[in-house]
Amino acid sequence: MGCTLCPRKCGADRTVSVGFCGMSDKLKAARAGLHFWEEPCISGTNGSGTVFFSGCVMRCCYCQNHEISAQGNGKEISVSRLAEIFLELQGQGAHNINLVSPTHFVPQIIEALDIVKGSLKIPVVYNTGGYERIETLKMLEGYIDIYLPDIKYFSDEAAKLSQAPNYFDTAMEAVGEMVRQTGKPSFDGELLKKGVIVRHMVLPYMYKDSVEVIRRLGERFGDDILFSLMSQYTPFHKAKDDPRLGRRITTFEYRKALDAVTQAGLSGYMQQRSSAKEEYTPAFDLSGL
Repeated sequence: MGCTLCPRKCGADRTVSVGFCGMSDKLKAARAGLHFWEEPCISGTNGSGTVFFSGCVMRCCYCQNHEISAQGNGKEISVSRLAEIFLELQGQGAHNINLVSPTHFVPQIIEALDIVKGSLKIPVVYNTGGYERIETLKMLEGYIDIYLPDIKYFSDEAAKLSQAPNYFDTAMEAVGEMVRQTGKPSFDGELLKKGVIVRHMVLPYMYKDSVEVIRRLGERFGDDILFSLMSQYTPFHKAKDDPRLGRRITTFEYRKALDAVTQAGLSGYMQQRSSAKEEYTPAFDLSGL
């Protein structure tokens, strides 16, 4: 049966070939371990138990994880091994299980979560670029506690940077489904236990696009979501040689986005401009697998 997990619905038979994501139906990951660079309510003091999956349903030309997203580096693991990894991360003190770029492996992830049902006591985070099908998200209802999607772009022209047609409308509908499943953000002390955090990273020369994304999020979702504004853009991958994308953002660009957050009435997390560091990119050395 052809794969329709993501909005591309590429139709590939991933039992014998690979989809647009670059992956077959065999689970593949590049790293599993404690991660300390997520939002404070996710990383906490002990870290987030992060599993970085190989492949991706998007093609961001500036991807900081391009070695695994575009080039497909990683290690094949079984569903039972993934379940073991979840429990190992919990045993290391992780505050949650953080599934990074998971869309193309949703059926296998559900299998693994079924195996550890009753043993896994920490929230499960679905960490995505936002390019999701409602039908796939509905498969995850009851399995995911925290959704962590991006809303990267407003305009179709900007979305070409990720080769993602109809990105904004698709991602906004996805966030709507995520909010339906989780409800308003719910905390246990400083840690998020349930809810949706929408991320947006400001890109060079594109602050007007950012302002429109932020305005629309405020209008549609308000306090039903937390919002995370990111300043960490660094020209990775193909962006290094692009005349527009080959620099970090300016203070002016970031302030325009910050002002938009205030005007939209969104609450959450605002990165410092000094956060544009390569330390946010972990070494994909197959550790923890």
